[in-house]
Amino acid sequence: MSTATPKPRWTLAIHGGSGSMQPGALSPEQEAGAKTGLDAALDAGAAVLDVGGSAVDAVQAAVQVLEDDPHFNAGRGSVFTWEGGHTLDAAIMDGRTRAAGAVAGSTTTRHPVALARAVMEKSRHVLLAGEGADQFAREQQLDQVDNAWFGTEERRQQLDSMKGDTARGGFDVDMKYGTVGAVAMDSHGHVAAATSTGGLTGKRWGRVGDSPLIGAGTYADDRACAVSATGSGEFFIREGVAHEICARMRFKGETAWQAADVVMADVKAMGGVGGVILAAPGGELDWHFTTPGMYRGKVSAGGERVVAIYEDRRD
Repeated sequence: MSTATPKPRWTLAIHGGSGSMQPGALSPEQEAGAKTGLDAALDAGAAVLDVGGSAVDAVQAAVQVLEDDPHFNAGRGSVFTWEGGHTLDAAIMDGRTRAAGAVAGSTTTRHPVALARAVMEKSRHVLLAGEGADQFAREQQLDQVDNAWFGTEERRQQLDSMKGDTARGGFDVDMKYGTVGAVAMDSHGHVAAATSTGGLTGKRWGRVGDSPLIGAGTYADDRACAVSATGSGEFFIREGVAHEICARMRFKGETAWQAADVVMADVKAMGGVGGVILAAPGGELDWHFTTPGMYRGKVSAGGERVVAIYEDRRD
């Protein structure tokens, strides 16, 4: 008799960023608030999947909840640029068709992931940036807010602290990568991924990280898996992390976790750290990170819900 675990009807994993978080570093209020936000995002995505909804709808729903939660660096609560504003990036990808949409440098759309979805479905393009992305968002009648709406006092203090510490060199040396993301497998066996971020505190010159780059921070392919990444974006771009994981699964027959283990080791060897969440069409649901912590959660049809911040639990 086979002892293999039956494939669940649907799966969902989310992350709220990886970084130097360790037990005791967060206040009880911060820790509880982050976990509440992760739970709410799981609720939103699971509600879609449980009634037979698509993986694409589920990852968008989950990410939008995290974009509205100031505990995370995406949407409301995004970090400040060096100049004191906010530029937001996001991407979404459908593993069924490998259709994808992404935005970089969005400044007024409340839910950047919704704008990425519009790029995927309502344009002939994959990636829109800056003023063009904002113009397209207005034409699509997406919910608009003033740029100042994204900021919080805590994020302002983080920028001021960085500017006041010359040893930082204008870079996020504390390794707090607050990107948010979601991956899912729906009841039809299709996978999808979505990622959204405010980037790095004090970023300059229109810097764009891996989150909106298809194949770097976001990728989904029914032939392999869905991946959403968080971490030191420059290294994730150079490694092509999300696509590399999928390629190893397709061509070497590795599991999602095995592929992620090799790829994240390559990133670490180059000097980068971070994490990924993974959902495969066969039901595999996992995460892998090389930082002390990663805000994360997962749930599947009929399975246990897990929400965690610190040690690498692979329940």
